[in-house]
Formats: sequence, structure tokens, C-alpha cells
Amino acid sequence: MSRRHWMALAATAASASLLPAGARAQGGAQPAIKIVVPFAAGAGTDAVGRLMAQKLGEILGRNVVVENRTGASGAIGAQYVAQSAPDGNTLLLVAAPFTTVPAALPQAGCDPLAQFTPVGMIASGPLLWAVNKELPVSNLKELIALARRQPGRLNYGSAGAGGINHLVLEQLKMKSGIFITHIPYRGIAPATLDMVSGQIEIITGTIPALAPYVRDGRIKALAVTSAGRSAALPEVPGMSESGLKGFDVLNYFGLVAPRGTPPELVLQLNAAIAKAVALPEVKERFAKDAIEAAVGTPAQLGSFLERDYQDWKAVVAAQQLKIDS
Repeated sequence: MSRRHWMALAATAASASLLPAGARAQGGAQPAIKIVVPFAAGAGTDAVGRLMAQKLGEILGRNVVVENRTGASGAIGAQYVAQSAPDGNTLLLVAAPFTTVPAALPQAGCDPLAQFTPVGMIASGPLLWAVNKELPVSNLKELIALARRQPGRLNYGSAGAGGINHLVLEQLKMKSGIFITHIPYRGIAPATLDMVSGQIEIITGTIPALAPYVRDGRIKALAVTSAGRSAALPEVPGMSESGLKGFDVLNYFGLVAPRGTPPELVLQLNAAIAKAVALPEVKERFAKDAIEAAVGTPAQLGSFLERDYQDWKAVVAAQQLKIDS
């Protein structure tokens, strides 16, 4: 899903009143709102979840907690939330695997469209294409030309089959007609270390994870995966400048609830998200993580997720990917 498409969808933000601070449910105090993060504590997704839990708690006058439920590339946590009561008290923090994994692995047993109610987008940002410093290329056009001359010789490491790091490679292969060998790892950190040591040649990763290696000269940055440049690494071109117009891939963060959550609760939560991401301290934290606030209505998040999911399904079909869970 492109930044341009999301910003068009988000032209008009939600407008709804917040739950009053200290609001009471019938029979006593309201229970805590639980944000389920389907990845391990300490990861980038977890950090976004904990920041939002803190700020939403302050805004809503509610206790908001994070619960990490890991496994199956995020599907375990997603299934837990899908089966939870649709009362506004259990939310799922979603990121790119929410749409890439079911697109590539239908057997994962989680439908990002049918089982959830969109609540609100939080932020988004591109990944970074990077290569080993010894590879004789200085930009993405040169990498594509090299791959055409030597099909299958170049190796690309991803954080795992079916994730965004994998599918962004497949989209590049589909759009450029090249063949690069995919090597799945258990996370992007070991893939990065293997690229630094010359075991593989190419990866994509988040800008904060790879920028230190770029700045000390251990790897080379070729492009960001968005159409345009990123403010976090403004010297690196985007995909349009790199000769691949229409290629615009973002990692994203948002919140969804179980299907059937009442619309009035969804709108109240959406308004709280909009207020949270507008806070100066949240914007500052996002800038450090190379992401930007991307607030919008629940319907706009739903359109984004549907478009992203269908786009990745098209890549999987075009590339004839068969991935074991």
C-alpha cells in the first residue's frame, strides 16, 4: 500500500468524543483495555504498542496494558484477539505481517478482513534496500542490471518466508523481471550480520536497524521502498527515482478490534488515537523510529488493509509462491 494512497484515504480524520476520564461501567470501574502485540517484547512493534498504551491510557482515563502473544509470524496473537469479546477492551496492534502473512500463508488461519474491525492507523514508514559494501553497485538500477547479467547468483536475506522483507523482494522481481535467490532467516538481525560478513549480498530492513551500518560504511544503502524519499534518510532515493514507478511499500502500525465491536466504541478509540499521535513527544519518538503519524478514520484503515492484502495476494499469485507454515 502506497503512502500516497493512504494519505488520500486519510484526507478527513475521524471526529468523535472521547470517553470521559474516569468513566464508569455499570457495576463498577471499567476493566483495562488490552493491546495485544503479536511479537516479542523489545521489538519495534512492541515499542509502538507500549507508547500507544501509555498515551491512550492518559487520554481515555483508563488503564491500558500491553500483552505479548507471540508465534506464527503474528497469527497467534491475531487469532486470540479475533476470538475475544467485541467489547472494545481487547485490541490488536497490527503491522505489515498482518496482511503479508495471510496473503502468503492462507493456512495461517487468520483473515485480516473478515475477523476484525478496523480502529485506526497509527504510523507508517518505508524499509531500506541495502547491500554488502563489496558488491559493485551503488544504486538500485545497478543492482537490477547486475541481477539480470547473473540470474540467481545474488542472495537476499529476509526475516522469514511470507513477511514483508520477503514479499518486497518478490515484488521487485515481479516488476523488474530479475531472479535473486531468497534465503529466509529467523529475524532480520542474523540476516544483517551475514550480509555485513559477505555471506549474502542484499537485505531490506527498517531504517533505524540499518542506518548505523550505513553510516559507518559496513553496508551500502541503495533506496527506500517508498515511492519518494524518507525524511529519516533524505540522501537515499525512493523507488520512483530508482526507475520503478508505482512501487511504493510501507511498513505500518495500526489498531484493530474483534469483528462486531460497537461502532461508538470504535469511534471513541479512533479519536483517542488521533489525539495521541498528534502529541509532540509521540511525533518526536516516531521520527527517531523513521516513521510518520498516519491518522485516519476506521473506514480508511479498512480500505488500506484491504488494498494492502489484495496487493500482496497478487504478488504471491504472480510469483507462484508456495510457502510452508
